Amino acid sequence: MSNWSQFTQQTLGPWTLGKLLLAFGFLVGGFVLRAIFNAVVATRLKHAAEKTETEADDMAVAAVFSPFGLILPMVGIFLAVRILLAIHPTWLSKSDVAFRIITIFVLTWTGFKILDAIAIFFGELSSRTASKLDDQLVPLLRKATKMFLFILAFILTAQNLGYSVSGLIAGLGIGGLAVAMASKDTLANLFGSLMILIDRPFNVGDWITFPGGDGVVEEIGLRSTRIRTFAKTVVSIPNQALANATVENHSLMPKRRIKFTLGVTYESTVQQVKTLVQHIEDYLKNNSDIDQEFMLVKFTTFNDSSLDLFIYCFTVTTDWTQHLSVRQDVNLRVMELVEELGMGIAYPTQTLHLVDDKTAVLPE
Repeated sequence: MSNWSQFTQQTLGPWTLGKLLLAFGFLVGGFVLRAIFNAVVATRLKHAAEKTETEADDMAVAAVFSPFGLILPMVGIFLAVRILLAIHPTWLSKSDVAFRIITIFVLTWTGFKILDAIAIFFGELSSRTASKLDDQLVPLLRKATKMFLFILAFILTAQNLGYSVSGLIAGLGIGGLAVAMASKDTLANLFGSLMILIDRPFNVGDWITFPGGDGVVEEIGLRSTRIRTFAKTVVSIPNQALANATVENHSLMPKRRIKFTLGVTYESTVQQVKTLVQHIEDYLKNNSDIDQEFMLVKFTTFNDSSLDLFIYCFTVTTDWTQHLSVRQDVNLRVMELVEELGMGIAYPTQTLHLVDDKTAVLPE
């Protein structure tokens, strides 16, 4: 027998030196392979991904190589542990189960990261299209796929822990009615989200008014829709309720309305009222911020304390801040026109006429 064979056959505790050296070799080999992999393959692919404009390939490279950097040492550790625990079959079996469960978690984590990269890639593609439907479908599909991977990982983990998956499924079948009753709201919200995506009463980024308030849509999820109110709070509304509610979408307005009534005093003459109506109409027609398709400036009502002019038009812009600026300009110009004509803007007043009793004629 050679000296090397004699050396490897020596024992240290319950193990021979040969098995200890082999276990140590697997342990060191896993870390060495990870170092070589990172230096040769991962680095080159990262440099290649950094040269592209899209962020998706960078995330895909990180999603693949981060787990690989973990799996290679894990394989070395697993092989070393198997050699050392071969003397104890029970512990060996438990180590196999632990390794399989860890592998399931790592693969699930890798799947989540790859899904994020795919979602960013398709999100970049959908941003170039005119339709907003694909912009909302991408995050929904990502969440649904992640949920499927999580359920699959849970089933595989339960199976490796010794639980009967078929028994679990059968138990779900027996309790199917109870589960269905408990999850009816969840299913209703899921179908509500599908109806919102298909019917498209609003999209992400739209300003909407809903029962209870208004705000800007931030996210349309599987269960609820998140809306950022103008008080900067976030409201989460179940999709079932939102799909059945009356929703007013302000972002779909092609133009924004200006509508008000101007009351002038009864001291105004007929000619002053005619001139005021004509001057306001001329101003609106020559204003580039006012839509010229339709407008109204009419003397409409003999009110209790005023002569009422009805002014109705639209601003070209639909932006709320710009609309308010145009509306302010219109209001100020109307006030100037009233002052230039020597007229007054009316406010609620009453005139009391007194009759002198001494001048009254009494019957004989």
